[in-house]
Order: sequence, then C-alpha cells, then structure tokens
Amino acid sequence: MDDREKLSALRRHWDASDASEFETEHEIYCEDAVLDYPQSGERIRGRRNIQESRFLQPNKKRFAVRRILGGGDLWITEFVLTYDCIPSYSISIMEFRNGRVAHETQYFGDRFTPSPSRAHLVEALN
Repeated sequence: MDDREKLSALRRHWDASDASEFETEHEIYCEDAVLDYPQSGERIRGRRNIQESRFLQPNKKRFAVRRILGGGDLWITEFVLTYDCIPSYSISIMEFRNGRVAHETQYFGDRFTPSPSRAHLVEALN
C-alpha cells in the first residue's frame, strides 16, 4: 500500500467515523490493533474491541478533520472531535503494518480562553 492509498484509507476512516458507520470506520485496523488513550490511561487491544468501545459510546459525536500528515507507516491526523456539541481538539497518531493500522494513540485538548497579554500578536482561528 503506497502513501496515496493510505491517505485515501484514512479519509474513508474519518468520514465513516463522522457518519457513525462503524464497520467502514474499523476496516483500517489490523485484527490485533492496539488503541491507546494516554490521558485516561486506557489501552484497548483488538479491532473488534476498539469497534465495540466506540459503538457503546453514548455521546453524539462528530469528527472534523483539519489535516492529515504522514508518509510510510506513520500518519498523524489533526481533528476536532465534538461530543454532545462540546469540541475537543484532537490528534491521532497511526502506525501502519502491512497496509493496516497496527497501533493508534489519541490525544485530546480542550479549548481555553486566550491570554489578553498576547492579543496584539495573534489572529483568531476558526
């Protein structure tokens, strides 16, 4: 699988995530994939367990991809994950093996109020 195909697979994954199409969303993972959430101290082993954990999530969620960067076996997606109308700025680091994701780590960051001390130096992001 070349980089073009991996980028296409990632786009399919995130589009399916946003549409809650759980089968399509999880096609990208190896059967023995590992998903880490360092901020909560959780590790989920196995594609089916990853899929079930997301299926059982009670919140209404939306995914808005800001950008995807990568090459070879390492890809990073920056996205906004909105749970019940509350945005969380997120990073997904995916490591591929034989054309599928073998390991993913996700980090989440909440919005914060900008400091007035730097207001004259910045422009607003959407």
